[in-house]
Amino acid sequence: MTDRTQVRLGLVGYGEIGSTLGAGLRGAGLEQIACYDKYAFDGPYADLIQGRAREAGVTLVRSNAELAEASDLIVSVTPGAASLESADAFAPVLTGRHTFLDFASATPKIKQGVAERLGPSGALLGDGAIEGTPLHGYSMRMLSSGPAGERVRDLLVPWGMQIAFTGPVLGTASGIKIIRSVLIKGIEALTDEMLLAARQYGIDEVVLASACKTLARPWMDTVQSLTPSGVIHAKRRAEELEMSADAVADAGVEPIMARAVAQRLRWKESLGLKDHFNGVVPATYQEALDAMALRAGLTRPDPA
Repeated sequence: MTDRTQVRLGLVGYGEIGSTLGAGLRGAGLEQIACYDKYAFDGPYADLIQGRAREAGVTLVRSNAELAEASDLIVSVTPGAASLESADAFAPVLTGRHTFLDFASATPKIKQGVAERLGPSGALLGDGAIEGTPLHGYSMRMLSSGPAGERVRDLLVPWGMQIAFTGPVLGTASGIKIIRSVLIKGIEALTDEMLLAARQYGIDEVVLASACKTLARPWMDTVQSLTPSGVIHAKRRAEELEMSADAVADAGVEPIMARAVAQRLRWKESLGLKDHFNGVVPATYQEALDAMALRAGLTRPDPA
């Protein structure tokens, strides 16, 4: 994957992500990049979009059909809520010569819906997900999957992008990102709630310093510490979080996250896992997870 092959690239959306990719890839030497953004010529940010495109040397077009005509590889970076609508608009204009990959943050079900809408076109289809942030420039970490996943990786990685192929099943990349967001966005929301309450008590800096000491280790070590012990100590931890919720409420902050955490821990307590393991902490997080799934009646879906 070291050879740089010129390809006519089309971007759907020229917001933060699209403009970062456009500028980065043009700067790396990709010669032909076009973009369709429905707000590029008539919207509150039209001047911003046009200025960014002009500076980067990206050609703005006025329709899905024009983008399809100008491109062979199309990468969609619209919001996930627009994925299906965008696919409907592209369905009549794609052909077998196109490769189309949707990098929006959306569920595997939505990405499969995109593929269903575009399948009759004969285009090579896939899905993708963005793990990094534009702070890392156009080489932000990305994932790809589905029939087009390897092709997109092979075409764009030589130009400086960072794309990891996660498998041939369309929706895999999006599933990794969207489920991972439960943790990543949850950390953000938990931190907000914790610090707002701590600020009211005048202890935000010391609380944050204390939390940082606990979390100053590889995340896998944290998982291996909390998840196995959690199946034994769910009741005690739930009681603690219920008191945490009270303290947050006393500070005048609605304890949305604290109450949700306590509710999840009470659910875990209800599974009877302490008796299941005879009071002994399991050796690995996988053992704890398997037991939770078993007691909750969860079965793995057929990957096919």
